[in-house]
Amino acid sequence: MAKYPFLSDDWFAIVDRLVEEMGAEAPADADLVMNLVVTDTPFGAERHLHVGARHGRGHWGIGHVPDADLAITTDYETAREILLSGDPQAGLTAFMSGKVRIQGDLAKLLTTAQTGGAPAGATALATAILGITE
Repeated sequence: MAKYPFLSDDWFAIVDRLVEEMGAEAPADADLVMNLVVTDTPFGAERHLHVGARHGRGHWGIGHVPDADLAITTDYETAREILLSGDPQAGLTAFMSGKVRIQGDLAKLLTTAQTGGAPAGATALATAILGITE
């Protein structure tokens, strides 16, 4: 399968297709949506996206949503390292080292991370996303 630069327009299009094909079901009690700002991208502008789950459905897309629980800002290389590492603690490590800024409900983020509020099939979806990410 072809690989695409992380957060490029082509990457977003393929990830959208993968989410559509693999589904976006999430545990009924999963309730966390995050707005993300990724700075210093090689595309000449910040990338704004949202990700999370509410009411049994995963949420993902370009742009921000008004009902996000928190906002996360990080640089491109840190965001890429967190995704590609496959380490669930990579985000926390980056936050503790000051590479990730979080505004909003940090307690909800930590609780969700501890209880594993990932969408059903998230492992297969994550593997597929890693497979197309350069």
